[in-house]
Amino acid sequence: MALSDLLYPENPKRRQELIHLHQELLDCMSMNFHATNELAGVLNAHLGCTITHIKMRESSTVKENCDIIIRAMREIQRQVQKIDSDMKEKLEPVLYQKLYDIKEPELEKIAIAHKVFSVVLGEATSTAGMVAIKLISSNLITLTVCKLVSLLAQIGASVLGGISITILGLGIEMILHAILGAMERNQLLAAVRSYEEHLAEFKEASEKYQRAIHEVTSLVRHQVE
Repeated sequence: MALSDLLYPENPKRRQELIHLHQELLDCMSMNFHATNELAGVLNAHLGCTITHIKMRESSTVKENCDIIIRAMREIQRQVQKIDSDMKEKLEPVLYQKLYDIKEPELEKIAIAHKVFSVVLGEATSTAGMVAIKLISSNLITLTVCKLVSLLAQIGASVLGGISITILGLGIEMILHAILGAMERNQLLAAVRSYEEHLAEFKEASEKYQRAIHEVTSLVRHQVE
């Protein structure tokens, strides 16, 4: 047993908590990579976008992987804003306003959007209008993505950001050394609390993001079937 564990008997428990929280963070990030690629695939297939798929880099730090997701999300935001601009440019003001009118039937909105993309793309899939309406009239881009980008930036800038995501294969002492160095009990406890605070908010925002994307991809799969 390490001397620090004799002096601070709660340390082993805190260390295990820290390792568990780190794994939860990585699992959550991995799901966000997958969800982002799903949405990029839909945009590329049906709305003429060219968003590059992303991959979690095991040799990189948490911050570097956060930055990869942030760049992809910002590109998705840019593409959706372009979709909205295309709608505004090609439609009469009255028709454009209908896209955002909650009283207008969704089928009518989809038909309007599909006409625009048939012009913009030359030929549009039958789901193009549906995907466009789902994206521009929901809070996926305006709220969900913005919130997650903000949280990813916070995590990347925190003490967690410099930790390599491959750390879990190195063994307990190496993990602790990489995460904490020679921290004493109060620092170890502070690190655990930092993880818990970041992770709770990050998980909630990630789940909303993944649910929103699932709504879009489910529509597409249903249309294909």
